Amino acid sequence: MEAKNADLAALRINRSPEATEAGPAGRARRWLLIGLPTAAILVVGAVFVITGGALSAALPVRLTPATMVSPMRAGAVLVASGYVVAQRKAAVASKGTGRLVYLGVVEGDRVRAGQVIARIEDADVKAQLAQAQANLQVSRAELHDAQRSLARERLLADSGASSQASVDAAEARYERVKASIAAAEAAVLAAQVSLENTVIRAPFDGTVLTKNADVGEVVAPLAGSAFSKSAVVTIADLGSLQVEADVAESNLEAISGGQPGEIVLDAYPDERYPGVVAKIVPTADRAKATVQVKVAFRSYDARVLPEMSAKVHFLPRPSRVAVDTQPVLVVPGTAVTERNGRSVVFVVERGRAVEVPVVVGRQVGSSVAIREGLRPGVRVVDSVSARLRGGAKVTVQ
Repeated sequence: MEAKNADLAALRINRSPEATEAGPAGRARRWLLIGLPTAAILVVGAVFVITGGALSAALPVRLTPATMVSPMRAGAVLVASGYVVAQRKAAVASKGTGRLVYLGVVEGDRVRAGQVIARIEDADVKAQLAQAQANLQVSRAELHDAQRSLARERLLADSGASSQASVDAAEARYERVKASIAAAEAAVLAAQVSLENTVIRAPFDGTVLTKNADVGEVVAPLAGSAFSKSAVVTIADLGSLQVEADVAESNLEAISGGQPGEIVLDAYPDERYPGVVAKIVPTADRAKATVQVKVAFRSYDARVLPEMSAKVHFLPRPSRVAVDTQPVLVVPGTAVTERNGRSVVFVVERGRAVEVPVVVGRQVGSSVAIREGLRPGVRVVDSVSARLRGGAKVTVQ
């Protein structure tokens, strides 16, 4: 009987916590508790490596364009800011006062010297001209009568039938008529000038920059009231464009007439226009302590317009620099770095950094010439840090 009870006790399942933890089910549970978090960490790490750090914060970067520059620019002695100004520019106005009845140009039109730009009403001036011409005809008719009367008086005086007083009176009348004819001719000329003043002509070959009045408005030489306009249009000779730059008095000794320079317009930062110092204006601006320097273009295209802002790089004399003046493609020196034994720059595509292998050339000032691998205008990362790698997530500042 005791043996039977012992065998049944051995078959009983021990459900105590200690026995549960020590059994196979406990060991399996412990493996799950430890293995699942470890596996999750490994999976996340693998995703992080595969995506190249997609879960990391984006690196802030700044971009700068690859530009074409002249090697001479590296030796620029001074840089000054200014504006493109036409040296031949005129606000064309009427010499007479009247209502504008015709305007034949708009902004951008090219005009020739003497071309009719506009007209003002001229009915009253034409009436004055007609009256002056009629007075001239009257005076000429009187001249014919005065000549015949003078001839008769002289004939009668020679025969003794007329007195000298009559002859003198006839001569006086003749002279008065001649004087009245001269006055009438002057009145006709004045009326013709007044009529011509109603026609507004271009003073020189140029391009219309602005239109200041419209048909129906009153124009006057001095714009005597708030309801009248003085200038009808403003024209400029675009062949006379120069950059007027302000140079500090302390830097003036570095500038001289005929000195070469490069002109860079803010509108086209990748374009370089050759220039030369045309004139140093012989007076200073007391308020700004600057002297105006006029720099003429050696050549330029139709994109250059008056009043554009520009920077002038004053260059050394050609005899002091290298002969090579061919423009080269450059990027800042901080934009080029070494990766795996080769020179690279970084561009940004879809929010990620992309390595671009390049072949670098000589140093041009603080920039580096790029011989192969880039095109002008491509924007590269300005300053490459050690953390930046191909495929890294970046944000452009």
